[in-house]
Amino acid sequence: MIKVNNLEKASEFEVFDELVKNEHEQVVFCNDNETGLKAIIGIHNTVLGPALGGTRMWNYKSDAEALTDVLRLARGMTYKAAISGLNLGGGKAVIIGDADKLKNEKFLRRFGRFIESLNGKYVTAEDVNMSPEDMEFISRETKHVTGLSESIGGGGDPSPVTAYGVYVGMKASAKKAYGSDSLKGKRIAVQGVGHVGMYLLEYLVKEDVELFVSDFNLDRAYDAASKFGAKTVGLDEIYDLDVDIYSPNALGATINDDTMKRLKCQIIAGGANNQLDDEKIHGKMLIDRGIVYAPDFLINAGGLINVGIDYLGGWNKEKVYKKTERIYQTTLDILNLSENKGISTQDAAMSLATKRIADFAEIK
Repeated sequence: MIKVNNLEKASEFEVFDELVKNEHEQVVFCNDNETGLKAIIGIHNTVLGPALGGTRMWNYKSDAEALTDVLRLARGMTYKAAISGLNLGGGKAVIIGDADKLKNEKFLRRFGRFIESLNGKYVTAEDVNMSPEDMEFISRETKHVTGLSESIGGGGDPSPVTAYGVYVGMKASAKKAYGSDSLKGKRIAVQGVGHVGMYLLEYLVKEDVELFVSDFNLDRAYDAASKFGAKTVGLDEIYDLDVDIYSPNALGATINDDTMKRLKCQIIAGGANNQLDDEKIHGKMLIDRGIVYAPDFLINAGGLINVGIDYLGGWNKEKVYKKTERIYQTTLDILNLSENKGISTQDAAMSLATKRIADFAEIK
Protein backbone atom coordinates (compact mmCIF):
# COMPACT_ATOMS: atom_id res chain seq x y z
CA MET A 1 0.00 0.00 0.00
CA ILE A 2 2.81 2.41 -0.84
CA LYS A 3 3.83 4.53 -3.74
CA VAL A 4 7.60 4.67 -3.91
CA ASN A 5 8.03 7.74 -6.08
CA ASN A 6 6.31 10.26 -3.80
CA LEU A 7 5.95 8.17 -0.65
CA GLU A 8 2.17 8.54 -0.50
CA LYS A 9 -0.27 5.77 0.27
CA ALA A 10 -1.46 4.19 -2.93
CA SER A 11 -2.50 0.88 -4.39
CA GLU A 12 -0.14 -2.04 -3.97
CA PHE A 13 0.22 -2.35 -7.74
CA GLU A 14 2.17 0.92 -7.92
CA VAL A 15 5.09 -0.81 -6.21
CA PHE A 16 5.22 -3.20 -9.14
CA ASP A 17 4.95 -0.24 -11.53
CA GLU A 18 8.17 1.06 -10.01
CA LEU A 19 9.87 -2.32 -10.32
CA VAL A 20 8.82 -2.60 -13.96
CA LYS A 21 9.89 0.95 -14.79
CA ASN A 22 13.44 0.45 -13.54
CA GLU A 23 13.62 -3.28 -14.39
CA HIS A 24 14.20 -4.61 -10.88
CA GLU A 25 14.20 -8.38 -10.68
CA GLN A 26 13.23 -9.00 -7.08
CA VAL A 27 12.48 -7.35 -3.73
CA VAL A 28 12.60 -9.35 -0.51
CA PHE A 29 11.01 -8.11 2.73
CA CYS A 30 12.56 -9.63 5.86
CA ASN A 31 10.97 -9.59 9.32
CA ASP A 32 11.92 -11.26 12.59
CA ASN A 33 9.83 -10.42 15.63
CA GLU A 34 12.28 -11.91 18.13
CA THR A 35 15.24 -9.69 17.21
CA GLY A 36 13.27 -6.74 15.86
CA LEU A 37 14.89 -7.12 12.45
CA LYS A 38 13.11 -5.38 9.60
CA ALA A 39 15.03 -5.35 6.31
CA ILE A 40 14.50 -5.03 2.59
CA ILE A 41 16.77 -6.65 0.00
CA GLY A 42 16.57 -5.21 -3.51
CA ILE A 43 17.94 -7.14 -6.50
CA HIS A 44 18.06 -5.03 -9.63
CA ASN A 45 19.95 -7.01 -12.26
CA THR A 46 21.94 -10.27 -12.32
CA VAL A 47 22.94 -10.45 -16.00
CA LEU A 48 26.63 -9.92 -15.26
CA GLY A 49 26.67 -12.03 -12.10
CA PRO A 50 25.30 -12.22 -8.55
CA ALA A 51 23.90 -8.96 -7.21
CA LEU A 52 26.53 -7.50 -4.89
CA GLY A 53 25.80 -4.46 -2.79
CA GLY A 54 26.26 -3.40 0.79
CA THR A 55 23.76 -3.36 3.62
CA ARG A 56 23.04 -0.03 5.25
CA MET A 57 21.21 0.44 8.53
CA TRP A 58 19.23 3.62 8.90
CA ASN A 59 16.40 4.92 11.05
CA TYR A 60 14.09 5.61 8.12
CA LYS A 61 11.04 7.77 8.68
CA SER A 62 8.82 5.22 6.96
CA ASP A 63 8.87 1.84 5.27
CA ALA A 64 8.19 3.60 1.98
CA GLU A 65 11.30 5.75 2.40
CA ALA A 66 13.36 2.62 3.04
CA LEU A 67 11.93 0.92 -0.04
CA THR A 68 12.66 3.96 -2.19
CA ASP A 69 16.24 4.00 -0.95
CA VAL A 70 16.92 0.33 -1.55
CA LEU A 71 15.47 0.43 -5.07
CA ARG A 72 17.58 3.43 -6.06
CA LEU A 73 20.70 2.00 -4.47
CA ALA A 74 20.30 -1.46 -6.03
CA ARG A 75 19.88 0.06 -9.49
CA GLY A 76 22.98 2.18 -8.99
CA MET A 77 25.01 -0.89 -8.05
CA THR A 78 24.15 -2.56 -11.35
CA TYR A 79 25.65 0.27 -13.37
CA LYS A 80 28.54 0.74 -10.95
CA ALA A 81 29.61 -2.88 -11.45
CA ALA A 82 29.07 -2.73 -15.21
CA ILE A 83 31.09 0.43 -15.79
CA SER A 84 33.87 -0.87 -13.54
CA GLY A 85 34.27 -4.03 -15.60
CA LEU A 86 33.19 -6.35 -12.79
CA ASN A 87 31.25 -9.55 -13.49
CA LEU A 88 28.67 -8.71 -10.86
CA GLY A 89 25.08 -7.58 -10.81
CA GLY A 90 23.45 -4.91 -8.69
CA GLY A 91 21.69 -5.28 -5.38
CA LYS A 92 21.39 -3.59 -2.02
CA ALA A 93 19.89 -4.14 1.40
CA VAL A 94 18.58 -1.76 4.02
CA ILE A 95 17.86 -2.54 7.64
CA ILE A 96 15.32 -0.26 9.28
CA GLY A 97 16.09 0.99 12.77
CA ASP A 98 18.59 2.56 15.13
CA ALA A 99 21.92 0.72 14.78
CA ASP A 100 23.03 1.70 18.30
CA LYS A 101 19.94 0.13 19.86
CA LEU A 102 19.20 -2.91 17.70
CA LYS A 103 22.42 -4.24 16.25
CA ASN A 104 23.99 -7.25 17.96
CA GLU A 105 25.26 -10.71 17.01
CA LYS A 106 21.86 -12.42 17.14
CA PHE A 107 20.26 -9.64 15.09
CA LEU A 108 22.97 -9.76 12.41
CA ARG A 109 23.08 -13.54 12.21
CA ARG A 110 19.30 -13.58 11.66
CA PHE A 111 19.84 -11.21 8.75
CA GLY A 112 22.53 -13.55 7.48
CA ARG A 113 20.02 -16.38 7.32
CA PHE A 114 17.73 -14.28 5.15
CA ILE A 115 20.64 -13.67 2.76
CA GLU A 116 21.47 -17.39 2.73
CA SER A 117 17.89 -18.18 1.71
CA LEU A 118 18.53 -16.39 -1.60
CA ASN A 119 21.10 -19.05 -2.57
CA GLY A 120 23.79 -16.66 -3.76
CA LYS A 121 21.65 -14.36 -5.87
CA TYR A 122 22.51 -11.52 -3.47
CA VAL A 123 25.90 -10.92 -1.85
CA THR A 124 26.20 -8.36 0.93
CA ALA A 125 28.98 -6.14 2.25
CA GLU A 126 29.20 -3.18 4.60
CA ASP A 127 27.63 0.22 4.04
CA VAL A 128 26.32 3.02 6.25
CA ASN A 129 26.30 2.03 9.96
CA MET A 130 27.75 -1.39 9.20
CA SER A 131 31.32 -2.57 9.77
CA PRO A 132 33.68 -5.43 8.83
CA GLU A 133 32.96 -6.86 12.28
CA ASP A 134 29.24 -6.90 11.48
CA MET A 135 30.02 -8.77 8.28
CA GLU A 136 31.79 -11.42 10.36
CA PHE A 137 28.59 -12.10 12.34
CA ILE A 138 26.59 -12.29 9.09
CA SER A 139 29.20 -14.64 7.57
CA ARG A 140 28.51 -17.20 10.32
CA GLU A 141 25.15 -17.84 8.64
CA THR A 142 26.00 -17.36 4.95
CA LYS A 143 29.00 -17.49 2.65
CA HIS A 144 27.43 -14.81 0.46
CA VAL A 145 29.14 -11.92 2.21
CA THR A 146 32.32 -9.98 1.50
CA GLY A 147 34.28 -7.11 3.00
CA LEU A 148 35.47 -9.13 5.98
CA SER A 149 38.42 -7.90 8.05
CA GLU A 150 41.89 -8.28 6.58
CA SER A 151 42.88 -10.08 9.80
CA ILE A 152 40.75 -13.05 8.75
CA GLY A 153 41.68 -12.94 5.08
CA GLY A 154 39.11 -10.49 3.73
CA GLY A 155 39.50 -7.24 1.85
CA GLY A 156 38.70 -5.13 4.89
CA ASP A 157 37.06 -1.73 5.05
CA PRO A 158 36.29 -0.57 1.46
CA SER A 159 36.03 3.10 2.48
CA PRO A 160 39.68 4.02 1.74
CA VAL A 161 39.36 2.58 -1.77
CA THR A 162 36.07 4.40 -2.34
CA ALA A 163 37.74 7.65 -1.29
CA TYR A 164 40.66 7.01 -3.65
CA GLY A 165 38.30 6.54 -6.58
CA VAL A 166 36.49 9.78 -5.72
CA TYR A 167 39.85 11.55 -5.49
CA VAL A 168 41.10 10.41 -8.90
CA GLY A 169 37.68 11.13 -10.41
CA MET A 170 37.84 14.64 -8.97
CA LYS A 171 41.30 15.13 -10.45
CA ALA A 172 40.09 13.95 -13.86
CA SER A 173 37.21 16.42 -13.60
CA ALA A 174 39.69 19.20 -12.80
CA LYS A 175 41.69 18.19 -15.87
CA LYS A 176 38.57 18.66 -17.98
CA ALA A 177 37.46 21.90 -16.32
CA TYR A 178 40.80 23.64 -15.86
CA GLY A 179 43.23 21.89 -18.21
CA SER A 180 45.25 20.54 -15.28
CA ASP A 181 44.45 17.89 -12.72
CA SER A 182 46.26 19.78 -9.95
CA LEU A 183 43.90 20.79 -7.16
CA LYS A 184 46.34 23.24 -5.58
CA GLY A 185 44.60 26.34 -4.33
CA LYS A 186 41.12 25.04 -5.07
CA ARG A 187 38.28 25.70 -2.62
CA ILE A 188 36.53 22.38 -1.95
CA ALA A 189 33.35 21.79 0.04
CA VAL A 190 33.14 18.25 1.42
CA GLN A 191 29.65 17.33 2.57
CA GLY A 192 29.74 14.35 4.93
CA VAL A 193 32.89 13.33 6.79
CA GLY A 194 32.11 9.74 7.67
CA HIS A 195 34.50 6.97 6.66
CA VAL A 196 34.74 7.93 2.97
CA GLY A 197 34.75 11.67 3.61
CA MET A 198 37.56 11.44 6.14
CA TYR A 199 39.75 9.34 3.86
CA LEU A 200 39.02 11.74 0.99
CA LEU A 201 40.20 14.66 3.13
CA GLU A 202 43.51 12.84 3.65
CA TYR A 203 44.10 12.92 -0.10
CA LEU A 204 42.88 16.47 -0.59
CA VAL A 205 44.89 18.09 2.19
CA LYS A 206 48.11 16.95 0.50
CA GLU A 207 47.26 19.10 -2.52
CA ASP A 208 47.24 22.37 -0.58
CA VAL A 209 43.54 23.12 -0.99
CA GLU A 210 41.13 25.22 1.06
CA LEU A 211 38.62 22.90 2.70
CA PHE A 212 35.08 23.37 4.01
CA VAL A 213 33.26 20.52 5.76
CA SER A 214 29.76 19.81 7.00
CA ASP A 215 28.16 16.82 8.68
CA PHE A 216 24.96 16.17 10.62
CA ASN A 217 27.25 14.86 13.37
CA LEU A 218 28.81 18.09 14.64
CA ASP A 219 31.49 16.33 16.66
CA ARG A 220 32.63 14.54 13.53
CA ALA A 221 32.65 17.79 11.55
CA TYR A 222 34.70 19.57 14.22
CA ASP A 223 37.11 16.64 14.39
CA ALA A 224 37.64 16.73 10.62
CA ALA A 225 38.11 20.50 10.69
CA SER A 226 40.70 20.25 13.43
CA LYS A 227 42.58 17.38 11.82
CA PHE A 228 42.73 18.81 8.30
CA GLY A 229 42.62 22.56 8.86
CA ALA A 230 39.16 22.89 7.36
CA LYS A 231 36.36 25.32 8.15
CA THR A 232 33.07 23.87 9.40
CA VAL A 233 29.86 25.12 7.81
CA GLY A 234 26.18 24.40 8.36
CA LEU A 235 24.28 21.59 6.67
CA ASP A 236 22.35 24.03 4.49
CA GLU A 237 25.05 26.71 4.25
CA ILE A 238 27.32 24.42 2.22
CA TYR A 239 25.19 24.90 -0.91
CA ASP A 240 25.78 28.67 -0.92
CA LEU A 241 29.56 28.62 -0.63
CA ASP A 242 31.67 30.19 -3.36
CA VAL A 243 33.84 27.13 -4.05
CA ASP A 244 35.46 25.45 -7.02
CA ILE A 245 34.37 21.90 -6.15
CA TYR A 246 31.37 20.54 -4.30
CA SER A 247 31.89 16.98 -3.04
CA PRO A 248 28.76 15.26 -1.67
CA ASN A 249 29.71 12.27 0.47
CA ALA A 250 26.60 11.80 2.61
CA LEU A 251 23.14 10.72 1.48
CA GLY A 252 21.73 11.16 -2.02
CA ALA A 253 19.55 13.63 -3.95
CA THR A 254 21.47 16.72 -2.83
CA ILE A 255 21.52 17.99 -6.42
CA ASN A 256 17.92 19.07 -6.79
CA ASP A 257 15.70 21.98 -7.85
CA ASP A 258 16.59 23.99 -4.75
CA THR A 259 20.34 23.43 -4.62
CA MET A 260 20.83 23.85 -8.38
CA LYS A 261 19.87 27.51 -7.97
CA ARG A 262 22.44 28.00 -5.23
CA LEU A 263 25.55 26.04 -6.16
CA LYS A 264 28.44 28.22 -7.35
CA CYS A 265 30.95 25.44 -8.09
CA GLN A 266 32.51 24.41 -11.40
CA ILE A 267 32.83 20.72 -10.48
CA ILE A 268 30.71 18.20 -8.57
CA ALA A 269 32.58 15.05 -7.58
CA GLY A 270 31.70 13.02 -4.50
CA GLY A 271 31.17 9.59 -3.05
CA ALA A 272 27.44 9.72 -2.23
CA ASN A 273 25.08 7.48 -4.18
CA ASN A 274 22.23 8.85 -6.32
CA GLN A 275 23.34 12.47 -6.09
CA LEU A 276 20.93 13.66 -8.79
CA ASP A 277 17.39 13.93 -7.48
CA ASP A 278 16.17 13.42 -11.06
CA GLU A 279 18.78 12.05 -13.46
CA LYS A 280 17.24 13.54 -16.60
CA ILE A 281 16.20 16.94 -15.30
CA HIS A 282 19.22 17.72 -13.15
CA GLY A 283 21.71 16.07 -15.50
CA LYS A 284 20.55 18.54 -18.18
CA MET A 285 20.58 21.47 -15.74
CA LEU A 286 24.23 20.75 -14.93
CA ILE A 287 25.09 21.05 -18.63
CA ASP A 288 23.19 24.33 -18.86
CA ARG A 289 25.03 25.64 -15.82
CA GLY A 290 28.40 24.58 -17.22
CA ILE A 291 29.14 22.41 -14.18
CA VAL A 292 31.37 19.37 -14.71
CA TYR A 293 29.66 16.46 -12.99
CA ALA A 294 31.55 13.23 -12.35
CA PRO A 295 28.84 10.52 -12.28
CA ASP A 296 28.60 9.14 -8.77
CA PHE A 297 28.29 5.47 -9.69
CA LEU A 298 31.55 5.75 -11.62
CA ILE A 299 33.84 7.57 -9.23
CA ASN A 300 32.55 5.97 -6.02
CA ALA A 301 33.06 2.46 -7.39
CA GLY A 302 36.34 1.85 -5.56
CA GLY A 303 34.60 0.21 -2.62
CA LEU A 304 32.70 -2.15 -4.92
CA ILE A 305 35.93 -2.95 -6.75
CA ASN A 306 37.50 -3.85 -3.40
CA VAL A 307 34.71 -6.12 -2.16
CA GLY A 308 34.00 -7.46 -5.65
CA ILE A 309 37.55 -8.66 -6.20
CA ASP A 310 37.48 -10.03 -2.66
CA TYR A 311 34.33 -12.06 -3.40
CA LEU A 312 35.37 -13.21 -6.87
CA GLY A 313 38.84 -14.23 -5.66
CA GLY A 314 42.42 -13.06 -6.04
CA TRP A 315 42.24 -10.03 -3.76
CA ASN A 316 45.35 -8.03 -3.01
CA LYS A 317 45.70 -4.34 -2.24
CA GLU A 318 47.89 -3.48 -5.23
CA LYS A 319 45.45 -5.11 -7.64
CA VAL A 320 42.49 -3.27 -6.10
CA TYR A 321 44.12 0.17 -6.22
CA LYS A 322 45.41 -0.36 -9.75
CA LYS A 323 41.91 -1.16 -10.99
CA THR A 324 40.45 1.76 -9.03
CA GLU A 325 42.99 4.11 -10.58
CA ARG A 326 41.40 3.42 -13.97
CA ILE A 327 38.49 5.56 -12.80
CA TYR A 328 40.61 8.58 -13.74
CA GLN A 329 40.74 7.69 -17.46
CA THR A 330 37.16 6.43 -17.56
CA THR A 331 36.01 9.74 -16.07
CA LEU A 332 37.87 11.67 -18.76
CA ASP A 333 36.41 9.42 -21.46
CA ILE A 334 32.87 9.99 -20.18
CA LEU A 335 33.33 13.75 -19.83
CA ASN A 336 34.58 13.90 -23.42
CA LEU A 337 31.75 11.66 -24.66
CA SER A 338 29.27 13.95 -22.92
CA GLU A 339 30.75 17.01 -24.61
CA ASN A 340 30.98 15.41 -28.06
CA LYS A 341 27.42 14.06 -28.04
CA GLY A 342 25.82 16.97 -26.21
CA ILE A 343 24.41 14.71 -23.51
CA SER A 344 24.73 14.78 -19.74
CA THR A 345 27.65 12.99 -18.14
CA GLN A 346 25.11 10.81 -16.32
CA ASP A 347 23.62 9.70 -19.65
CA ALA A 348 27.09 9.18 -21.14
CA ALA A 349 28.09 6.93 -18.24
CA MET A 350 24.79 5.05 -18.36
CA SER A 351 25.18 4.39 -22.08
CA LEU A 352 28.53 2.67 -21.52
CA ALA A 353 27.24 0.64 -18.58
CA THR A 354 24.03 -0.49 -20.28
CA LYS A 355 25.93 -1.46 -23.44
CA ARG A 356 28.16 -3.82 -21.44
CA ILE A 357 25.11 -5.42 -19.81
CA ALA A 358 23.34 -5.77 -23.17
CA ASP A 359 26.43 -7.27 -24.82
CA PHE A 360 26.81 -9.77 -22.00
CA ALA A 361 23.14 -10.72 -22.18
CA GLU A 362 23.59 -11.59 -25.87
CA ILE A 363 26.59 -13.79 -25.09
CA LYS A 364 24.58 -15.63 -22.44
